Amino acid sequence: MSLDPSADDRNLLEDLLKKAKARGADGADGMLARSTSLSHAQRLGEIEKIEREESFDLGLRVFRGRKQAVVSSTDLSTEALDELVDRALAMAGTVPDDPWCGLADPDQLSTVAPELDMVDTDEPTGEDLIAMARTCEDAARAVDGITNSEGAEAGWSHSQVTLAATNGFSGGYARTDFSVGVSVIAGEGTDMEGDYDYSQAVFRGDLEDPATTGTNAGTRAVSRLGGRKMPTTGAPVIFDPRVASGLLGHLTGAISGPAVARGTSFLKDRLNTAVFAPGITVVDDPHRPRGLRSKPFDGEGLPNEKLNLVENGVLMTWLLDLASARQLGLTSSGRASRGTSAPPNPAPTNLYLEAGTKTPDQLMADIDSGFYVTSLMGMGVNGVTGDYSRGASGFWIEGGKLSFPVTEMTIAGNLKDMYQNLTPANDLVFRYGANSPTVRIEGMTVAGGS
Repeated sequence: MSLDPSADDRNLLEDLLKKAKARGADGADGMLARSTSLSHAQRLGEIEKIEREESFDLGLRVFRGRKQAVVSSTDLSTEALDELVDRALAMAGTVPDDPWCGLADPDQLSTVAPELDMVDTDEPTGEDLIAMARTCEDAARAVDGITNSEGAEAGWSHSQVTLAATNGFSGGYARTDFSVGVSVIAGEGTDMEGDYDYSQAVFRGDLEDPATTGTNAGTRAVSRLGGRKMPTTGAPVIFDPRVASGLLGHLTGAISGPAVARGTSFLKDRLNTAVFAPGITVVDDPHRPRGLRSKPFDGEGLPNEKLNLVENGVLMTWLLDLASARQLGLTSSGRASRGTSAPPNPAPTNLYLEAGTKTPDQLMADIDSGFYVTSLMGMGVNGVTGDYSRGASGFWIEGGKLSFPVTEMTIAGNLKDMYQNLTPANDLVFRYGANSPTVRIEGMTVAGGS
């Protein structure tokens, strides 16, 4: 895979950077993002929208001493770009100093990139998307017990990103994205439940069969009917893969360089120590072929590579961009992410928890009384202390098997303890940007009725 962006976009950014330098910038970088998308929505078989959109957005970041400013524009005319440069330089003259800002040194820059297989040349028609959504919704509505639909959608997009900087970096990449999903309602009157399912992939051929996606959505909704509350107790909790990935999100928030530098992370003192049980590995892989978050270099032009964030239970690294790495006296981990209107910040790419050895059934086989969580609500997670409290619904486990649906429950614990008492199943499937197998966590508080 070449780092060369499209010639037109590369030339536009290089001209912009030359103007910034000529007018007083000590350094600058620019990002140009172009996107073409096609989207469709329908409900109960009736088309609600079919839209095609072409858009572009340009961002310019300039440095004057230890000050930086970022401006963006959707107007690529010569006059607008001249104004953009002047506005950025004027802003950079008034903002406070940022001692950690700045471009990468030339010897830090990425020069080669892996083949990531991120572009499907099979562009769908509007009729293709209509057929996908219809198949998905029809399959969901065909599930016995489904009484209504909130609609089905299908979409496609092609995006191109070009990044250039006065330190000599120039690179670009493209990706495609296909998606299909549906949300339906089961039951009637006071006993109604809704649920959804969706599939997303870089290549159309990697999408789940829309009929399967629809059937899954319908089955999920019907299975939630008749949910009840359970008394407050301490119990093992099983997280369905769809919600287990959220535990990884809390981890990456806690090991993000800015949070660690500010001292606002519950893991701020835990680098190179055991934060999970032995055998647990958490991976971030920006070079996963056809990955939903794959990219050949990071948002500052640095090489990125597959990292074990956690290896055999031990926290191995922070997620760092250049600024947070400088602040901590470390080296960037190549995880800078950016848009066109703000400076870079560290973020994960294709994130996953490695699978364990037990099947999900084996994971719950010895649970006499426990909670299998399929849905979480609320944002009750304290990133400073690790305290965790979320609304939840799912199924009660009795005698090692799913017994009946439960709803309006709360699960609580502390992430430091939860990570230490986490066991993954063997059912890891790559469906999202962050992926997890089914996981079991011991000793959580489960609260419901009195």
